[in-house]
Amino acid sequence: MIPFNAPPVVGTEVDYMHSAMGSGKLCGDGGFTRRCQQWMEQRFGSAKVLLTPSCTASLEMAAILLDIQPGDEVIMPSYTFVSTANAFVLRGAKIVFVDVRPDTMNIDETRIEAAITEKTRAIVPVHYAGVACEMDTIMAIAKQHNLFVVEDAAQGVMSTYKGRALGTIGHIGCFSFHETKNYTAGGEGGATLINDRSLVERAEIVREKGTNRSQFFRGQVDKYTWRDIGSSYLMSDLQAAYLWAQLEAADRINAQRLSLWHTYYDALTPLAKAGRIELPSIPVDCQQNAHMFYIKLRDVEDRSNFIAWLKEAEIMAVFHYIPLHSCPAGEKFGEFHGEDRFTTRESERLVRLPLFYNLATVDQRTVINTILNYFA
Repeated sequence: MIPFNAPPVVGTEVDYMHSAMGSGKLCGDGGFTRRCQQWMEQRFGSAKVLLTPSCTASLEMAAILLDIQPGDEVIMPSYTFVSTANAFVLRGAKIVFVDVRPDTMNIDETRIEAAITEKTRAIVPVHYAGVACEMDTIMAIAKQHNLFVVEDAAQGVMSTYKGRALGTIGHIGCFSFHETKNYTAGGEGGATLINDRSLVERAEIVREKGTNRSQFFRGQVDKYTWRDIGSSYLMSDLQAAYLWAQLEAADRINAQRLSLWHTYYDALTPLAKAGRIELPSIPVDCQQNAHMFYIKLRDVEDRSNFIAWLKEAEIMAVFHYIPLHSCPAGEKFGEFHGEDRFTTRESERLVRLPLFYNLATVDQRTVINTILNYFA
């Protein structure tokens, strides 16, 4: 079986994890955590980066930091993972879903302003497949209406928009280091990027269970106390050690994934030109990270037949997401504003192909040949 995904392994993870185990500091904010955070701050240009147990935790942190209250409204695409919405629903917010652009599957920036009401507090653009949303427009709308922007950049590590790293453009950014992402912290993991400096001090408190423990360990206070609401949002240093190995090899991983992505694109272009499939679209101002390679087929029936064909050849391909507004919880906690022109239709056509750092050339060639045979 050629899997859909395998976690990236670069070879130094075990050595670093052994080092962390011998440090006497495993619970979080140890040496490897600091290395990872500083690397991302310097590489991406964020005011403060804080490692978390998951991107879900980062999004929940963001909702607390923005003081989201019951009755507040948060605008986001329906085509996203449940955590994007759940983080704000947990604070009592109503989710307002808007349509996506069919070219990138990102939130349609031209549909946002009409969805804003006096209760709107935040916009949450999701950088699908590591391809940037139209952030200049989104930030301008947010500024005009005095709204916060939280970038769900779970898939966007190492991608840029007009030269700026995804996750550093909004007030807060959220990364994922889940095993399905380009870089992993040994299974789960995330990071909260605090780009608004006025939120940094409170972010540390929220992340440390509502205490000023971080200030205590830096010697800024003589004891730490309960200061605010919060939760346990620290990544263990053992996971940070695994992640550090990956970040050291970040450019190599990125280059390999891009090579695999372009191999797919070049091989399948004739099918796209023949009108049989659609390939991903990368806007001119965006530098993507090859997080995924997807194709769009004619309809849901064509997709089902295609996935079954690959499965018969022992190749795993997947689709996602069921649009949140059509899910039971989405109907309960949110509403779709405007017309669903593309979200449902496009989501039913999309399928993801195997793409991961350690994917062998021979296996990718097998995937491509099997796809070509399907269409032949």
